[in-house]
Amino acid sequence: MKPIFYLTLLCFISSFHFLTAQEQNTSLRAYEILQSKCVNCHSNENPRAGLDLEGEGSTLIERANDVYQKLVGVSPNNSVAKAKGYKYIQKGRIDKSFLFKKINNGLDKSMALEEGEESPMPLSGDLTDVEKEIIRQWILWGAPQEGEVVSEAMLKEYYNGKGEASFPNEIPAAPDPSEGFQVKMGPFFMLPGGEKELYLKYQLDNETQIEVNRIEVKMSNYSHHFIIYDYGTPATQVPEGMRFNQDHTDDVNFVVSVAEPRDVRLPNKTAFFWDKNHVLDLNSHYINYAADKVYQSEVYVNIYTQPNGSAAQQMHSNLLPNFNIRIPNNGEVVTHSSKLVIPKQLEFFIPQQVYAWTIGAHTHKYGVGYKIWTMDDNQEKEDFIYDGSCPGGIPGCPAPFFDYQHIPLRAWEDFLPLNLGNGLFHEAKYINDGPEPVQWGPTSNDEMMLFGLFYVTDTTGLNLNLTTATKEIDPIFEGVKVFPNPMQQQATILLPADLGNVDMSLYDMLGKEVRQQTNNGNAYIRLEKGLLAKGMYIFTLTDEQGRTYSDKILIE
Repeated sequence: MKPIFYLTLLCFISSFHFLTAQEQNTSLRAYEILQSKCVNCHSNENPRAGLDLEGEGSTLIERANDVYQKLVGVSPNNSVAKAKGYKYIQKGRIDKSFLFKKINNGLDKSMALEEGEESPMPLSGDLTDVEKEIIRQWILWGAPQEGEVVSEAMLKEYYNGKGEASFPNEIPAAPDPSEGFQVKMGPFFMLPGGEKELYLKYQLDNETQIEVNRIEVKMSNYSHHFIIYDYGTPATQVPEGMRFNQDHTDDVNFVVSVAEPRDVRLPNKTAFFWDKNHVLDLNSHYINYAADKVYQSEVYVNIYTQPNGSAAQQMHSNLLPNFNIRIPNNGEVVTHSSKLVIPKQLEFFIPQQVYAWTIGAHTHKYGVGYKIWTMDDNQEKEDFIYDGSCPGGIPGCPAPFFDYQHIPLRAWEDFLPLNLGNGLFHEAKYINDGPEPVQWGPTSNDEMMLFGLFYVTDTTGLNLNLTTATKEIDPIFEGVKVFPNPMQQQATILLPADLGNVDMSLYDMLGKEVRQQTNNGNAYIRLEKGLLAKGMYIFTLTDEQGRTYSDKILIE
């Protein structure tokens, strides 16, 4: 998914009036806080531990810039912190910013000073929570030297009892280091009724390739969605720190998307393969539903790994959108549909033949339905495989109900073979009773139409009993049976007595037709193994009226 998002420009104020309008320049405000609370121990004349927070220069701006150069991207003198790769300030990463760890003192409960990192700062006159938060937000937003990244007035509201936290009681526990690690995005703050969708480039510290077999996302019910992407390159062109603009190129891949807290456990013998020093892009979308409280938005992600070589197959994932949607505000049902076909020349994007593990859809608040079908050789709708209005996404439920905030995922325990060369047909329905027409866009006041597909490209080593799609079976085929199944040398496909002449086509898992037979008016078709290789096959029956039926058969 590569829609274009617009960057919200930060206000640039170059005036010296920051003492009376401090919220206009967060970098200078952070410098002022350090002067008021830390300079007694870290002055020009007495730079404790070699750290000068007063700075040199004839003007305030010069001194602030001098301190900036001594902090941002600079390794600390503390040998323990330096060995961990910390900087005094690392743009976008409070967990790697040693200065923040020293002044944190319990503000961020996910991090604390560790053995060998010495005492907290300052030794006298502790910073207030608002002051510490200003510095934390400044770092999280990439430590810009210009502009405002957070409203100090809003932070005062939050810390003076008019705030609500994503995790008010205790933060989610991280995995044991032997099992994995925790990634955190945020916090970021919103006024009552506010909404933000942010991105954060996040480089991991894995020294070798890792196999990720589980991703557990912890967020509050104020979250609209959380998505993990990854970059196929170091993404040096993408700025450090939280940002509004997407900055996605063709090198960005989709990993996982959730609309509510979820523990994504990949099937046995599969994993995401992440390269050394893997670079993620975290996308968090929160809405403040509170009428009178500032909201603190956070997401914690527990990433679990397994020993390299444990996975027989790599798990892949893609977001597949239809950008061409427009929903007038007439209060009537509007249907949008799209055929997704993977031509052979685009197999580098998604192979034509895959084996689906899960499918899940996504709309915003005007969505009232989402369905997906496979397509046949003529690219017409064939098998009905997903209904977002049914529990588990399984079509055919007696009381369909579409909840756009909790659209289900459909999972196939034994995977679903999909011929994407024929394609998938997806259809979404909307009712716009809002104030104006909407089209594709990132906020909750816009709309979306997309689904996510998790798949492998080969099933070797997974020990699967491959499934086929959920069929809308024509009553004429009721009673079709295959025995024995699995077969060894021969099997019989038993047909209803009044079905008439029927043609049978047998396909391998690559979608290649390997056998054609007819019943010659009999109530059965005899299938001989002959030269067929062992494995799973799909057979299709077609009667004289063109009606079809498909099922699977395993040759041992």
